[in-house]
Order: sequence, then structure tokens, then C-alpha cells
Amino acid sequence: MQHDLTRRGFLALSAATLSVSVSPSPAAAAPDASWFARPRRSARPMVRWWWPDAHVDPAEIRREIDQLAAAGFGGAEIAAVHHSIRDKSVLDPAGHGWGTPAWNTAVEAALDQAARRGLTIDLTIGPSWPAAVPTITPDSEAAVKELAHGSVTVAGGTTYAGEVPPPAVPGHPVRKLLLVQAARIEPAHSTRDETGLDPASVVEVAVDGGDVDWTAPAGGEWVLIAYWERGSGQRPESGPHTAPESYVVDHFSRAGTRAVLDYWESALLTPAIRRLLRKAGGALFEDSIEIETGALPWTPGLLAEFEQRRGYDLVPFLPVIVLKDEDQVFAFEAALTRHARKDYWDTVSELFNENHFAMLRDWAHSIGLELRAQPYGLRADAIASAAILDVAEGESLGFKNLDDYRCLAGGRDLAGRKVLSCEAGAYQGGAYTTTWKKLLRTMGGAYAAGLNQTVLHGFSYATAPGMPSWPGFAAFTPYNGTAGYAESWGPRQPTWRHMPDISAYLARVHHVMREGAPRADVAVLRQTGYTKTGLGAGWFTGSGVPLGWTHQFVSGPLLDLPAARVARGRLAPDGPAYKALFVEGDKFYAGECTMTVKVAERLLEYAGAGLPIVLLGDWRAASVPGVARSGENERLRLLIADLLARPTVRMVTSQAEIPTALDALGVRPDVRYATASTLLTARRVAGEVDYYYLCNGKHVENPKPPIAPIDHEVTLARTARDGVPYLLDPWTGRVQRAALYAEDGDRIRLRVRLRPGESMVVAIGRPGLFGTGTVKGPHAVTTDADLVRYDKGALVVRATRAGTYTTTLSDGRTVTSVIGPVPEPVVLSSWRLEVEDWRPEGTATHRLALDQLSPWSAIPDLTDVSGIGVYTTDVRLEGGAYLELGEVTDTCRVLADGRRLDPVNQLNPVVDLGRGVRTLRVEVATPLGNRLRVADPAVYGGLTRQAYGLLGPVRLVPYGEARVGAATPRDQPAQR
Repeated sequence: MQHDLTRRGFLALSAATLSVSVSPSPAAAAPDASWFARPRRSARPMVRWWWPDAHVDPAEIRREIDQLAAAGFGGAEIAAVHHSIRDKSVLDPAGHGWGTPAWNTAVEAALDQAARRGLTIDLTIGPSWPAAVPTITPDSEAAVKELAHGSVTVAGGTTYAGEVPPPAVPGHPVRKLLLVQAARIEPAHSTRDETGLDPASVVEVAVDGGDVDWTAPAGGEWVLIAYWERGSGQRPESGPHTAPESYVVDHFSRAGTRAVLDYWESALLTPAIRRLLRKAGGALFEDSIEIETGALPWTPGLLAEFEQRRGYDLVPFLPVIVLKDEDQVFAFEAALTRHARKDYWDTVSELFNENHFAMLRDWAHSIGLELRAQPYGLRADAIASAAILDVAEGESLGFKNLDDYRCLAGGRDLAGRKVLSCEAGAYQGGAYTTTWKKLLRTMGGAYAAGLNQTVLHGFSYATAPGMPSWPGFAAFTPYNGTAGYAESWGPRQPTWRHMPDISAYLARVHHVMREGAPRADVAVLRQTGYTKTGLGAGWFTGSGVPLGWTHQFVSGPLLDLPAARVARGRLAPDGPAYKALFVEGDKFYAGECTMTVKVAERLLEYAGAGLPIVLLGDWRAASVPGVARSGENERLRLLIADLLARPTVRMVTSQAEIPTALDALGVRPDVRYATASTLLTARRVAGEVDYYYLCNGKHVENPKPPIAPIDHEVTLARTARDGVPYLLDPWTGRVQRAALYAEDGDRIRLRVRLRPGESMVVAIGRPGLFGTGTVKGPHAVTTDADLVRYDKGALVVRATRAGTYTTTLSDGRTVTSVIGPVPEPVVLSSWRLEVEDWRPEGTATHRLALDQLSPWSAIPDLTDVSGIGVYTTDVRLEGGAYLELGEVTDTCRVLADGRRLDPVNQLNPVVDLGRGVRTLRVEVATPLGNRLRVADPAVYGGLTRQAYGLLGPVRLVPYGEARVGAATPRDQPAQR
């Protein structure tokens, strides 16, 4: 039966480390006041820490660890990356390369200082990427291989006598002939880019001493095809990093992975490093699997592995498998071609996951590390990879939309893993111009898709040979002579002064998104588990998410994991607890309705246990994904016929029918909106506490039309019948019990107002959580005031205009509150500005008096200035007021009468000033781009000048308050 070995193998790979997913986690302790304000250190963000190989000073390494700790980071990933260094002669790989004694000394310093400061250090698997070692050559058994083909056309009835056709793609000169075949050209099977062949005509041709003497049968044209196995000679990016130079290993064989482990054991794991890894080691990291070849990715022994796993010989199908410059060359009949290719890439995927990721993971555990990796770049089942890895990672640069993250989240959650990481903020051409607002808007929606670890791209070591001293070495800029990839964060950036505010925000989001168990409404079953493709889930992505639905992707191998069982009508009840399973045609193989017999049997079992299942398409004529064995399709169709007869199963023919089918099966989302919205949500459940992350986010990087502010009601499911909502502010760490909401059975309804990219957290649990005390009496259900809050246990309404305000309470009563005179809002246009101007030679100071706010680029003395500006103005504020900052570039802090206020929400910079303020100071920090335009015009002169500073309009908006007087709470601290 097709794929049985694959699934048993996957289960064996995973079972040893997935026992956590079999049983529910113990009830979570009740969160106190500090739980959210000061999240655990492991939830803090990380950085990519780029070193110019070993051209580093241990003392500077220790200083940079201190800088990261002071800025609120929890860890760093050391990577040998120096794409910006064009003159490679300065690198000295023999004395200062990756893996040299100098490298190990620096790693020891980093680990030791990290242990002192409470940080963790991740180590990349090799220099740059992909995984490579200096102990192999392209001809080594452990080196990456490719299958190249050469061909010649032979007219029917004529003879070809000559040398075996050489590879069509030039490459490494040492090669081994695998075999030669001939096939008749069949124009009916040709496509625009592929030459059609008759599969029944494929024959093997004898070779004599490197020559072929073969006569084509009469009639038509034939093609003679030679297959050459050779090393690709691929080297890691932007080398050399070692002497001798490193070559990429075979990622599909144990020999390739063993070469990596042997090098680590012999050259990298000094006694001190082994000891320090137990104190400060985090994970072994592997970047995206970018195996570059103009031919077909290959490994010795693949033919035997294919036959064992797929149950038939690959050789007759090789013509439709080979590639030239990533394009297919030949084709059989369309369906047969698809199925053969599917079998080939499934085999490659299995070999990769078994011989590379699983082997690396087990070894990493033996030295006290986890394995974190980006499981894409190959045509491999990344969803299954995410279940094998300790930490799967995506990226904001290459991922096309949120569904790419949801693929990895499905693997993580069915396997019982906790963390989904992201390489965050790599923008092409964004060096020294990337703003935190841009990065936060990019990442906001990704957290709703399941992310809970941010690895900033990145933090560069201070200096490097041949690089300017200011602003210092940056791994990815210059890039091809111009501004490169964002960003080299760190003390070189003015915004670093405000980094603790941002890192604390990220840590709180991570903290909530790791608490308890995840929840998702629907599992979308993928026959092909690729990610980084942008291919979504049809109705769920386009229409369901805007109405509150959540989904994740799973692939066939995951259904044999211990957690993938059905109880109480839920799939993986102790994990994501999917309410339904959705299956459509394979989007990567012409949308064909395919399914393995094993998966069909599993779905039949799920349906019998009460899981709702919706199938899109005509599944009555389904086939297995690969080349079918005798009777296999017939067996599959019988199983599907049985499946379709079950009461919890619906088959629909169009996307528009999906919501009707779900409704008929009684499936409802955890979150509901009355109308379509850009609000994105994620739910986690810890004991009887529900946590909702809400973000007005974007599905793609540049949505059209752009995301707009939202203001609407949201209905949230709750686990505890008596649960009450709490509002958790990820910027300040403050928690307050919500005073305005409605209850509807097991759901809570409240209003959400968010600007583009802005997020909030709502928790629902028993009264008195987070140190808020208890409240006796009703809460507010509706009001025409601006807001309702608790102050020392009493209900208070607030408004920016005087008037009588009506509030409906949860006990059915309607009460009025009178707010007396409130001053009119005031636009603050007169400021004293002091700018700390960052220059190559040091800093300079500019002092100006402004009667209106303008971008620095419009102020003659500040046209190309980057740095930190402090805006000061005097006010007379007796009552309470908001300070609305308007537009600010980039980060900011606010001080009132010399007292620093809570961190500013950088995406919605409105601050509650409280009462009695006389002097306001707004501190604004900018990127470095404007200064670099003139300081290094050869590289950065083409940058567009950015509008820096406090741009406003800045408004002081007074408000008044009045007690509702209906509730009699106690022990409730005052909140603002």
C-alpha cells in the first residue's frame, strides 16, 4: 500500500520527542499582576548576530552581549555572514575563518557572557548557508549531488553512433554515468515547455566505453537521454569562510549529515564550549534549505530508496523527473507525469526529514541544544518538518502571506511543540531606512497566524576588515554596491535608545502566544506540505478569516502523531482542538482530488468518531497522489464512498458552499464579527483562562486597499462559564478588568478599536486574576460615553465633552452620569527642539524654536540629520487629558514634568497624561538613512530622504469623568 513506510517512518522519527502531545497539560497557575508585566526571559526577542567570521574581539563580544541584555533581548544567534565584504582577500579564512581556534575563542566568550547575563546563544550549523563543512570536496560521498541529463534527437529508422550525450547543464567535471535511455517523442503529450514522450516506448540503451551505437525504431522521432550523477560543487553563500573552502553537504543522506556532526565534534566543540552550552546554549540553527542546482537534486542510492518507499522502479519515469535550470524537460500524459513527479519529491522529502532534520535534532539534544530551522527552499513537506523540529522558523522576507506561517503552525501544534519562530524584518534595500512602525506592522498579523518568537534580522558585530568605522560593519549592506537588506540594529541606531520598550512589547506578545494550548477552528489537509508559496485555503483565507474563522494546515504524516485523535468531536482535543477538517484538491498538482489510502482510512475513522469533515471537489473519482498500484484507486474510491455516507461529512462543489456545509454540521468559529474585517485573531487556552491576541493586521505585505482603522464589536468564546474579560496592554504591561462588555452564554462580546498594525490582548477568566481584585455588582453593557472603566472598584465613565451619559448595566438597569465642563482640545504647535545629530565624526547639537511642527528634512539645519530630538513645550493641565502625538518618525517616549510615562504604543501614539501637567517632553529617535545619504553617497546617495521627527498634529485632548455609582467592588486598584 502506497506511503505506509513513509508514515510509519515519520511516526518513529517523531514519537520519542512528541509524548507531550498525548495528554493534556496540567492546569495553569492563576496569573498574578507580574505575569504579564514581566514575562519570563525565554519569551524575549532574539537577534541574528552576524560576525565577519572570526575577525572579532572577545572583549567586544562581551560588550555586545551586554548591549543586547540591556535592550531587553533574550538571546542571539551567532552566524558567520559577511555579504557586504566584497574584497574577500581581507578575510584570512585560515587564521580567522569559521571553525578556527579564533572562532572558538570568540564563541566561548559569547557563551560565557551570555550565561552571566541570562541570555541564550544559538549557533548556526555552518558558515552562512546551506550547511557546509571544509572536510569534503564535490566528489566526496557526503557532498551535495545532482542528476544532470543530456539528450539528442534521433529520427526513426536512423542510427546514432557517438559519445554519450554530455550534460545539458555545465557543472562539476567529475561525473558518473547512471544510464542511457531512449523514448519516442509523442507530440500529443507535449506542452509549451516540455517535449512529450510515449511512456510505453522508454527503453534502456547499452553503452560501450563511453559511446552509444543505437538505431531508433522506424516511425516518428526518438530522443536519446543520458543521466549523469555528479557533485554540484555548491559552496555556502558569500565565502570563503574556511580554509580549505567548505562545500555544501548532501541533505538527503546520512553521510552528508554525519560529515556535519563529525566536523562539529572534531573542530568546534571544545571542552569549554561543551560546558558552556549546558549553561547558555539555546539551539542549533539551520537557515532555509537553498540547494542550488541547474539540474535535479539527487543523492546516491535514491533509486533503491524510491523503489523501497514507493513500490516501483523510478528508472522508466526518469525522463519526466529531470530538470534543466529548474524547468521540466519531458512529459508523459499529464496525470501520469504529475503522479510520478509527486512520488519523486515525496521520496526526497522523506529522505531529507529522516536523514537530515531528525538526525541533526537528536545530535543537538545530546549536547544540550534544540534544533531550530527554516524547513523550506526544497520541495519538501515543511508541515511534517515542523513536527520534527524543536522550533520551526519562517521569515517575513520570503513568506508571501500568513498562510505560509499557518503551515508551520499546524506541524508545530499537532506535534505538541511550543515555539514558532520568525526571521523578522529583512527588507530588500531597507538598510538604515527601516522604521519600527514598518516592522511592527509586518509582524502584527504573523503573530495571529501562530508566531511566538521574533528573531530580528539582525545585529551586526561592530567592525570588520575593509569596512568603514562608521556606522560599522553591516552583514548585508552595501549589497552589490548599494543599500542592502535591513537592518543592522544596535547602538549604532538612534532608535536603540527606545529598544527596551519595543523588546518588552514583543516579549509580552510572545508570552501570551506561548501560554497554554493553541486553538484553531479548522484543519486544512494538504496532500503536499510546501510552504513559502503563498497558496492559501480558498474560502477560509479569503472569506472566513475576515469573519473571525481561524485555520491551520496539516499534511498526511501528521495524522499518525499521538495527538491526531478525535475526542468530543475535536481533532487533537488537547492541542489545537480543530472543530472540522477541510480537504480540497492538491493545489501543487493541478488541483487534482488525490488522497492516499492510509489517509482515507484515517478520515473514515475520524468521521466515525464524530469529526465534521468537508471535502471540496468531486471526490468520487479521486485517485492516489502517486503512480497507482493495481487496484489502489478502486480501494480509495470505496473508502471515500463510505466516508461520504457518514453524517458528519459533506462534499461541496464550490467555495461558496463551504460556509453552508459548516453551518449544517454545527461548526462555528470561536471568534465572530458582524461584518468582514481586517481583524486577525489567535486564541490560546490555559486551564480555564482564554487568551486572545487581536491585531488589525495584513495578510500580505502590501495589501490593496491598505489596512484602515477598525471599530466594531467582537464576540469571543470563553472556557469558564463565569469568565470575565481583562484588557492586557502589551506596550505597558498593565492589565485592567474590562468594564464594558456583554455576555451571551459561553461567549463575551466587546468592542475593538485598532489602528493598522495595532494589537491588543484580551484574557477571559475567573474574577480577580492578574491582581485586579474582585468586583461586586453589575458591569456596563452599553454606554454613549467614550469609555467605561473601573477606578478603585467603582464604575467610571469618561468623555472628552461635557454632557449627560447613559449607561446600561448587566442587571438591566439604566443609569445616567453627568460630566461637567471639559476644556476644548488644543493643538500644540510651539516647541523647543534640541537635536542630537549623529555623524561619522561624533555628535553635534542643534537647538531650535519651532512655531509649527515640520519634518526635519524641511528644516534647513536638519535636512540630512539623523539622531535623537527632544521636543519640549509648556502646558497648563489641571484635569485629565490625552496627548495625541499624530505622526512620528520613528520611535518616541513621553515625559511629563520630567517623569517618564508608560511606553508609547508606537503604532497609535496616544498617551494618558493624568492630571496637573506643566511641561511635556517628547523624545524622538530616527533611522540613520538621511545622514548616510550625505556621509556615504556612493552607497546611500540614492536613498529617498525620509521625513523624520515629531510631525503631528499634536493635540492635548482633555477629558472628564464621572462615577456611575452602581457597582460596589473592593480590592480593585486604580487603573488608567
